[in-house]
Amino acid sequence: MPRFVKVAKVNELPPGTAREFQADGRMIALFNVDGSFYAVDNTCLHRGGPLGQGTLEGEVVTCPWHGWQYNVKSGEAVFNEQIKVQCYEVKVEGDDICVGL
Repeated sequence: MPRFVKVAKVNELPPGTAREFQADGRMIALFNVDGSFYAVDNTCLHRGGPLGQGTLEGEVVTCPWHGWQYNVKSGEAVFNEQIKVQCYEVKVEGDDICVGL
């Protein structure tokens, strides 16, 4: 069972946005898709770009370095479902966004 770590406040991440957070030494990319929160490993599998600095359109984030795209709900690369970034469970406790590590 994951241990949940507070990474942000709900008001820090408006719908349609992405941010980077550090949790227990890991860089996590956190996304708000229409009021639901999703977290994945912040490192793009292509060349290590920061996904939390990418552009979020719907449930797809585009890496700012070379344009690789991932579904933030599943972690799957848009062009190849066999390629996935790690996803983390997210829960909201009051105003806090917590990620399961």
